Amino acid sequence: MLRTIAVGLLLLGFGGSAALAADPAPEGAPAAQAPAPGGEAASGGSPLETARKAEKGSLKSPYTDYESVAADGRKVYLAAGCNGCHGMGGGGMGPPLTNQIWVYGKDDDTLFRVIALGSDELQKQGYKRIGSETVVGPMPPFGEIVKSDDDMWKIIAFIRSVNPASAEGSSASAAD
Repeated sequence: MLRTIAVGLLLLGFGGSAALAADPAPEGAPAAQAPAPGGEAASGGSPLETARKAEKGSLKSPYTDYESVAADGRKVYLAAGCNGCHGMGGGGMGPPLTNQIWVYGKDDDTLFRVIALGSDELQKQGYKRIGSETVVGPMPPFGEIVKSDDDMWKIIAFIRSVNPASAEGSSASAAD
């Protein structure tokens, strides 16, 4: 009897795995990404690696509905310690995320890079300040603290949910 139950559970486990594999991604989740140039998956490494290797202007959020992942992004934002400088969006040692004009720009590519690389490395990549803000110091790199590209995009979705105007006209970057 016990053996029959164990075999049944094992079969259900395999069947459940197959069913899960066949399920589409939840609403708002990124679609599977095609391999990036060079054969690597776009989310195969850390956000730091992605920001260093990706061509300028090529990083785009897979999330079009920011609100659908904002709660997950908030959790990652808090876990990474972003609130230590930016509060819950209102600023502190770092600039408020609710500003209308952002120091380096508000496009997806620039936001991903400034969070992953920090502001000093971002400037070394040719990005220039387009806004001004009184801050205590440079933005530190979080590209190894945030564990995946998807988590980085969720943080950006959270930021967009705090400042919906940041998504409007966000195609211009501060890169040369």
